[in-house]
Amino acid sequence: MKKKTNRGLKIITINRKASFNYFFQELIEAGIVLKGSEIKSVRSGKINIAESYAVEKKGEIFLVNSHIPAYKQASYSNHDPYSERKLLFNRKEINKLIGSVNEDGLTLVPTKMYFKKGKAKIEIAVAKGKKKYDKRNTKKTRDWNREKARYFRKSS
Repeated sequence: MKKKTNRGLKIITINRKASFNYFFQELIEAGIVLKGSEIKSVRSGKINIAESYAVEKKGEIFLVNSHIPAYKQASYSNHDPYSERKLLFNRKEINKLIGSVNEDGLTLVPTKMYFKKGKAKIEIAVAKGKKKYDKRNTKKTRDWNREKARYFRKSS
């Protein structure tokens, strides 16, 4: 699912599930620390961030449960597909994120991963979980918009 949106930005993957399960309060761009075989696998576009989230450990933010499959051509120096990956933030941003997660009960969810000027970046959302009735309302409006579009297409 590689799309070129604008100059220097190539989207690798989008977490569509996140917008259905969470209300986004803030979007923050972060760098991600990857090994050689991981970046090769990411360039092939087979990454999955649907079930992943970010946590704080020892004053740093890590991406947990993201799946980057093993790169076939990397023999003995291959990586673990489900290992934790460090996210690169400023100290000020880290303190702000840790405070919002601890005090407000928010969570850090990745929304998309992309290449920006050749560097792998990940967009992290400070998010609050939706309740069941919020999800039903989202589904209802989406279905209504789809029906509306079908009706206008048939009438014209």
